[in-house]
Amino acid sequence: MATKERIIPKNVLLPFVLITSLFFLWGLANNMTDTLLAAFKRIMSMTDSRTALIQISCYGLGYFIFAIPAAIYIKKYSYKSGILLGLGLYLIGCFLFFPAKLTGNYFHFLGALWVLFGGLSILETAANPYIIAMGPEESGTRRLNFAQSFNPIGSITGVLVSQVFILSSLNKAGAEERAAMSAEELQAIQGAELNSVTTTYITIGALLLALWIIIYFVKMPRTKEAGGSINFMPTVKRLLKNKNYTTGVIAQFFYVGAQIGIWSFTIRYAMQELRLEEIALPDGKTAEQIAANYYIASLILFVSCRFIFTGLMKYFKPGNLLTFASLLAIIFTLMVVFVGGQLGVYALVGISGCMSLMFPTIFGLAVKGLGEDTKIAGSGLIMTIVGGAVITQLQGLVSTAVDNVSTTSISLPPGINMAYLVPVACFVIITLYALKVANKH
Repeated sequence: MATKERIIPKNVLLPFVLITSLFFLWGLANNMTDTLLAAFKRIMSMTDSRTALIQISCYGLGYFIFAIPAAIYIKKYSYKSGILLGLGLYLIGCFLFFPAKLTGNYFHFLGALWVLFGGLSILETAANPYIIAMGPEESGTRRLNFAQSFNPIGSITGVLVSQVFILSSLNKAGAEERAAMSAEELQAIQGAELNSVTTTYITIGALLLALWIIIYFVKMPRTKEAGGSINFMPTVKRLLKNKNYTTGVIAQFFYVGAQIGIWSFTIRYAMQELRLEEIALPDGKTAEQIAANYYIASLILFVSCRFIFTGLMKYFKPGNLLTFASLLAIIFTLMVVFVGGQLGVYALVGISGCMSLMFPTIFGLAVKGLGEDTKIAGSGLIMTIVGGAVITQLQGLVSTAVDNVSTTSISLPPGINMAYLVPVACFVIITLYALKVANKH
């Protein structure tokens, strides 16, 4: 009986620890990228919709394009092969920041991020179902929630790294001041700022290379789904007929979109609602650094609640917990839009607690009982991370459009506030999915 209750079997403890470290590492990359929106907005004086191209490159072109090829590769070879391939692309993407810095071209940085996030797509396609397969199926969702609990720890680390090594190096000059500078003065400032970005990513790349070598030499468990014929189209047809899976894919698309959209503009929202660019700041601190503290608070709440929800799954059905969390997220997000100020910022932090169980829970419920189809199914769920590009870009467009509206007859909240109506719609869809599966799982 005790053996059945173990969510991590003893014979896979070391592989589990190594694979779980990857959850930490892609959390690091994801949330460093979120802070890049604020960094590049200042460095290159860009609009919200233009900086959101970072998320299109990462989540649209990176995650979406690589997911299915990754699943086919993993199906043909093994989970370990996929993990080594994904980790390799991740570290190469980090090293590509150096040639991007030499050109100073924004689109070259986007190219480096595309390679990096292609690697993350492969890692997630391999690691999520692999964790589920490392033990009894009935504890798979709990096991994935536990492994995913280390993802936001990586996210917190990513924000701290960005805050200390990137955001702290930003020159306080705004867009108007930069426009008035000579070309030489502006180039010198941007060069120093981009150098901080590049050095940070190259250092991470070196650490990833060391981990790649360790995983290469450690023996990983082979699961019953490892290797074998691919049968891609028959698998896809079976999955499309599986309503539990297809509705899970839809819910996951809107969840990822909501999460990335909410976190991508957290720093911008906090800067605006707390008027950080209008008040005196501590010496050596930028508005972005101060606002990033609320982002870190969001991630701390996220990781804390993920462990809490993992424990609660021992007593409550995952579907019921998902329903509760998504309804609370709707309330908090509406406060972000219409209340604003310090209370709006606190509500924005609170959303992260609600989101903490959503990704692994939706993933675990969607692939339950799929057996040999799990690898291909996992790629479909990872492809939904394209929602991060779609929803973030939509939020950026809403923000820019509202700010450009000039009317005295309608009094609207600021554009960045109104942009959070997009995640509200996402959480409504997740709530409908949660209600649908609540009584089934």
